[in-house]
Amino acid sequence: IKEADVVIYDRLVDSRIVNMIPDTAERVYVGKSRGEKVMSQKHINDLIVKSATSHKNVVRLKGGDPFIFGRGGEESSELSKAGILFEIVPGITSAIAAPAYAGIPLTHRNLASSFLVVSGDEDPSKQGSLIDWEHIAAFDGTIVILMGWHKLQEIVTSLLRYGMDPSVPVALIQWGTVPLQRTVTGSLANIIEESSKAGISPPIIIVI
Repeated sequence: IKEADVVIYDRLVDSRIVNMIPDTAERVYVGKSRGEKVMSQKHINDLIVKSATSHKNVVRLKGGDPFIFGRGGEESSELSKAGILFEIVPGITSAIAAPAYAGIPLTHRNLASSFLVVSGDEDPSKQGSLIDWEHIAAFDGTIVILMGWHKLQEIVTSLLRYGMDPSVPVALIQWGTVPLQRTVTGSLANIIEESSKAGISPPIIIVI
C-alpha cells in the first residue's frame, strides 16, 4: 500500500488500513452495498486494467478473501487477458473470521465435520436457482450464508420446507471482527423473531 500509485478500495475495508494509503497515491472508492454502488463491476475491471497499463503500481484493496464472493476471480481474469502481471495477497474470508471472533467453531468433532459457505444474495424460491436449497437443508454440517440478511425469511422458509429441523441453532453475526460486532442467537424456528427484537442490520453473516 505504501508503494502504491493508485488504490482502488471497497466499502468494508478497515479504516485503519485505508489510512495507510500515502497522500501521494490516488484513492478510488468503489464500494457497494445492497441497491447502491458507486461503480459497476465492469467499470471497476476497466479501471484496474487501465491504471495498470499506465505503468502505475495499483493496489486493489478488498476486505476478507477476494476470491470468496469478492469478485476477485473476475478482476484477476481481466488482468490476465490484458497480459498484466499481478500478485494476490490472500485474506481471511468473513465466513470463517466472523464466527471465530464470535466464539463459534465451524467444525467440532462432536458436532460438525464439515462446513458449507453459500451466497444468500439469491431468491431461494426462484426458478432456476444456482443454489440447491433442498440439498443444503439435508447437509450434515455447519452452513454459513453470506449476504443473506435481506433474504433471511425466504431462506428460513425454504430450509424448513425441505425438511430441516426447526430446532437447529442459528446465529446472526453483525459487523464481524470490528468493535461493532454483536451476535443474535436462536433456532431456525424463531431466528426471524429474535433478529427483529434485536433490531440488527447488515452486514450480517448467518451461521446454521
